Amino acid sequence: MKDVLAVVLAGGKGTRLEPLTRERAKPAVPFGGIYRIIDFTLSNCINSGIRRILVLTQYKAMSLDRHLATGWRHLLSRELGEFIDIVPPQQRIDEQWYQGTADAVYQNIYTLEKERPEHVVILAGDHIYKMDYGKMVDYHKANNADLTIAALRVSKAEATQFGVMQTDASNRLVGFEEKPANPKTMPGDDKTCLASMGIYVFNAHFLFDQLCQDATLQNSAHDFGRNIIPSIIQSHRLMAYPFIDENSKADCYWRDVGTLDAYYQSNLELTDVEPLLNLYDYHWPVRTDQPNLPPPKFVFDEDSGRRGVATDSIVSAGSIISGGKVSRSILGPRVRVEERAEVTNSILFRGVRVGKGAIVRNAIVDKHVVIPDGADIGVDLARDIRRGFTVTEGGIVVVPVIEAAEEIFAR
Repeated sequence: MKDVLAVVLAGGKGTRLEPLTRERAKPAVPFGGIYRIIDFTLSNCINSGIRRILVLTQYKAMSLDRHLATGWRHLLSRELGEFIDIVPPQQRIDEQWYQGTADAVYQNIYTLEKERPEHVVILAGDHIYKMDYGKMVDYHKANNADLTIAALRVSKAEATQFGVMQTDASNRLVGFEEKPANPKTMPGDDKTCLASMGIYVFNAHFLFDQLCQDATLQNSAHDFGRNIIPSIIQSHRLMAYPFIDENSKADCYWRDVGTLDAYYQSNLELTDVEPLLNLYDYHWPVRTDQPNLPPPKFVFDEDSGRRGVATDSIVSAGSIISGGKVSRSILGPRVRVEERAEVTNSILFRGVRVGKGAIVRNAIVDKHVVIPDGADIGVDLARDIRRGFTVTEGGIVVVPVIEAAEEIFAR
């Protein structure tokens, strides 16, 4: 993999995840207690043997920059030609933000060319999955492809949110539509479509040529799915790489956590006895920034009901369950649940404090929020809306970073 350069697109606004993305980029949103969403893509790179990585940032990047600086950049040695570099918008081409996925790469084309890669792997920094990119690069080489796209089977209803591919018997692309209203299904299966995962392997010089050509087109959205891929299907060799488990031949785990309900569900799935995403796979570790914190602690065991207990939950380092009860929830670092408080089906970010006797149900609570003694979240949704909290279609209450908590919870 020494001739491979990875480019991680990490500049999306993540507007559908607001208020979680009000002060942070989508790839920096916490996931699974101790991780950030981008950790899964970067871990895939490291585990796949890719040691040259560019992370293209854009909106609200401070939290993401800090996380990468403290948790990732020390892993690789610049002296050995290895790096994880954070690349903010350079505006070297024009004085504007990135106009599309292809434009994001094009505006940094000088940086890419300087590394002289043979292949470029382009990745999104906002999906949850495990994947060996090395196998995909080998597949790309074996098929003598100009571009290879990772492919996943999805339902026809879901396919309207993806780029949808049509392939021949050898997995060569013969058609591609970006987010079609009526997507074409797979042969012999009128309910399933073949979707692009937004993971690309390009021959480097071919990529540079296509980016330069697309940049000259005034009517282009400068996007891989909308413009570049459809324009080269007939003239070049494009392959689909099926993302399936080699043993079971079933689809591998992959989640787009682009909405609050999808994000919530993907997190809570981790509390299952045998979750589809195994965080305890030491052969494919998911790395992150691990601060120096003490282990979690559970205190009090009294017949009066003051008992510190957590069931079917993930409790991160530095957290204390001080006589409260936690059930099917994910607690980030340094969370404190006070006596006789109840936390159920919820996600609490770093530093959240749940006061004595408080109730939290079906909620996502952002960092350092203090829930006053006796308050409740998720019990009366109408009241939560009056407080200014977001309530999703699935009935999940999202509490942003707030000041004057006592005043807000008194409403």
